[in-house]
Amino acid sequence: MRLWGRKSSINVQKVLWCLDELGLEEGKDYERIDAGLQFGLNRTPEFLTLNPNGLVPTLEDDGITLWESNTIMRYLARQHDKRQRFPADIASQYGSEKWLDWQLGTMWPVLRTPFLGLTRVPEAERKYDAIHKAYQEANQLLSLLDQTLATHKYCSGNQFHIGDIALALCVGRWILLHEAFPEKTGPRADLKNIDAWLKRLESETKYSAVAEKKLNIIK
Repeated sequence: MRLWGRKSSINVQKVLWCLDELGLEEGKDYERIDAGLQFGLNRTPEFLTLNPNGLVPTLEDDGITLWESNTIMRYLARQHDKRQRFPADIASQYGSEKWLDWQLGTMWPVLRTPFLGLTRVPEAERKYDAIHKAYQEANQLLSLLDQTLATHKYCSGNQFHIGDIALALCVGRWILLHEAFPEKTGPRADLKNIDAWLKRLESETKYSAVAEKKLNIIK
């Protein structure tokens, strides 16, 4: 198995966390190749043959080539979950699926504005009104997750699933952005159920190992 992508990418981190949960180790069970941003490679003919989008992550496994991080996680859970780490019952699976779609189609498009605006766009070109507005919209969206976590330990019920991976990495960036740029984001919503959920992830999953890789995303 081969994974293309740099460790600082939120979408690559989803896949790395999923691989960790499945007990698959880099260098033993799969090869990882740095690609994207400062590493380049993602616009080479070789890479574009694998992924015409020129984005990371891209996974090669036993003749199958996949891109789109949430799809890669679905595949890994289906193909490599030998220890039944992720529950396969219908309620848990599709409870997770709806949050994967929500993260990709609703949450990340909003949070992406302050994230890229504060970490990738040169300061002279930053649109701080749009950054502040989008961050406050993210507060409102995450209140919906907080409501669900008032009665569920995890996004799809009482067992950890891949939907939690996608959500937690967004939440981690939401927190880091406010810590690094509080005057630009405005206040961060006090969402106690999300805070408790993150603590569960830290103690019951491989989240802490992946969280360490987020430390350089603001730089």
